[in-house]
Amino acid sequence: MMNFELFDQSEPPDTFCQILASGAVILRHFALHQAEQILSEVSRVSEQMPFRHMITPGGYEMSVAMTNCGRFGWVTDRSGYRYSELDPLSGKAWISMPPICYQLAVEAASQAGFNDFQPDACLINRYDIGAKMSLHQDKDEPDLNHPIVSMSFGLPAKFQFGGLSRSDKTQNVMLTHGDVVVWGGESRLAYHGILPIRKGYHPATGEHRINLTFRQIK
Repeated sequence: MMNFELFDQSEPPDTFCQILASGAVILRHFALHQAEQILSEVSRVSEQMPFRHMITPGGYEMSVAMTNCGRFGWVTDRSGYRYSELDPLSGKAWISMPPICYQLAVEAASQAGFNDFQPDACLINRYDIGAKMSLHQDKDEPDLNHPIVSMSFGLPAKFQFGGLSRSDKTQNVMLTHGDVVVWGGESRLAYHGILPIRKGYHPATGEHRINLTFRQIK
């Protein structure tokens, strides 16, 4: 029998802002009160556009399972990283972005000082225990003036946030259920990643971490 650490929040904590760097903040617990509804929408999206482990251009299978909602979805395969208006598995347009997700992403961006954010792509990542995301830059978007908004739910994750070079020193900060990270401006191309998810169980997501990452493509 596997032993899991139980993560729970019986008393909702207050929201506060933690500065990571110029243009980069963590809005602690910002999405906590909407978590149940957002996760319900994630389930609805993934029923129609299932999670899948995409293949990188180098031929490696990602440990993180992904799907998308919104006008555009981020995809990767042997031909490269890109945004597409169609799900490559079904050939259909992605599910529309749920209004609650869109609105909360806009509000989070505004709280971080980015007032004109209109996300049209939402990457939904499911991290199983042991899954990770290597250090990388988000640079597939045509206009890098728009920020990235990233929401965390379920199991905690150690978030790495570095500089504009892969070799720059990283900050390692824990993200918990309901936290939202926003980065743009001078930090828009900062390297970032997620260390392997530690064994545990969260009442909202079970043995998973769910991450929604919002981008503006058009």
